[in-house]
Amino acid sequence: MPREKGRTMVAQNRKARHDYHLHDTFEAGMVLTGTEVKSLRAGRASLSEAFATVDDGEVWLRNAHIPEYSHGKDNHLPRRNRKLLLHRREIDKLARETDASGRTIVPLSIYFSDGYAKVELAVATGKRDWDKRQTIAAREANREAEREMSRHISRRRRV
Repeated sequence: MPREKGRTMVAQNRKARHDYHLHDTFEAGMVLTGTEVKSLRAGRASLSEAFATVDDGEVWLRNAHIPEYSHGKDNHLPRRNRKLLLHRREIDKLARETDASGRTIVPLSIYFSDGYAKVELAVATGKRDWDKRQTIAAREANREAEREMSRHISRRRRV
């Protein structure tokens, strides 16, 4: 059977883009057991409360929920800590940036890239409530501007 090509999305952390200012992003491999891979291939995972830490030169994904595989005998723990695979330079950069106050590592998505399970990480700082309101207001203003542009173009075509 040939290896699958391309990128298949499993789970996204949509709330992260709302709650955090995202800075640098990284792609990391994941150390998984067989039942975790089967559960991910079934499209079952949640990153809503997940975060990553750098401990003793290793990066760990914590609190990510990958439910037990329904047909597995020796299943995994759903919220176990999972080791992430990154280059040494990337790990050192993550450690330096999270040492700065107020920064954390947030997982954005889990996906399969050419058959390998990957997680996209971002270094982030938390947004305050007014930041969130400001982002929503800017998004709504852009939508309204797009609507007006499309109305203007459609009026011009009719004439």
